[in-house]
Amino acid sequence: MTGNLDLIPVSEWGFFTLPRPMVIAGPCSAESEEQLMETARGLAAFGIHVLRAGIWKPRTHPGGFEGIGAPGLKWLQRAQRELGMKVCTEVAGERHVAECIKYGVDMVWIGARTTANPFLMQEIADALSGSDIPVLVKNPVNPDLDLWIGALERLNRAGVRKLGVIHRGFTTMKNIPYRNEPGWRIAIELRTRFPQLPFFADPSHMGGSRKYLLELSQRAMDLGLEGLMIESHCNPDCALSDAKQQLTPKELEVLLGEQLQVRDADSDARDYRENIDQLRARIDIIDESLLETLKARMSISEKIGQYKKEHNIAILQAGRWDSLLDNILRKGREEHIDERFLRMLFNDIHEESVRLQNEILDGTKE
Repeated sequence: MTGNLDLIPVSEWGFFTLPRPMVIAGPCSAESEEQLMETARGLAAFGIHVLRAGIWKPRTHPGGFEGIGAPGLKWLQRAQRELGMKVCTEVAGERHVAECIKYGVDMVWIGARTTANPFLMQEIADALSGSDIPVLVKNPVNPDLDLWIGALERLNRAGVRKLGVIHRGFTTMKNIPYRNEPGWRIAIELRTRFPQLPFFADPSHMGGSRKYLLELSQRAMDLGLEGLMIESHCNPDCALSDAKQQLTPKELEVLLGEQLQVRDADSDARDYRENIDQLRARIDIIDESLLETLKARMSISEKIGQYKKEHNIAILQAGRWDSLLDNILRKGREEHIDERFLRMLFNDIHEESVRLQNEILDGTKE
């Protein structure tokens, strides 16, 4: 039992072998039987046992390639039969689930758009009830942790116990090099709440380009995630969808076998244990000091709120906060502290101070 999820360990699924990472690879879309089998043979040749391929493709605009549909499931059956591979595809509704069960698909995943829709998630959960198919759930398009957890809970309540997640990043309006904002903080929070949940990263959709696959895959391994879902195509430049983010099987073999450095989950070496335990003890003391400092700061914020209420002064004074934040960021640069981290941290502290003062102003603060 992990949190409120009743899970079967991934080691009992019969899909993956150690060491890490567990890898799921294959084309973004199953375009033709020849294309799928050529890619699958290339992947199987260097030890990839789990083949992914999009059968139904959710597209933002109509008229583009939206997947080959159910006929492509027969091609996946051929990969199972001839290459001994496990096969998986994305499902977005009850009909997709029924077709996958009919054709003996080994595992399914749920895309980001679908995860964000509780109605569709319940429909899929009901359709999967009574089956033994493992399900991987991608994060919702927006960084909403509760929505992600809610999708997992719906599946688990329907009896899906072979359950895992895929982190593919979040839609953003910010100007970033990647296709999606990595948002590792959300992934770490989910990992902390459900440490036994099998956790994959999808660097293909996160990066949106081949040139980012190694750095994003490495980050996933550095964070201790178990697996990767990476798109691979026998001829990526001719792919009908997401051509820029797919690798050839040979390129993927190099990335996994020569470039990616997989970190150990832990070590029993005496010098490591002694040093890491000492450093963690120091971190614990510093964290306690941070809590005391935050408590003192919030206490002062409450007093300021009381003075503002007595003198009928508005809570938010943007000019002062902008000046204060600029000063913090300047000092942070001098201390070589990441500016994005400081901005996020102090904005969160400021928002909590404003919330406390609002409670004092409207009389709801106890």
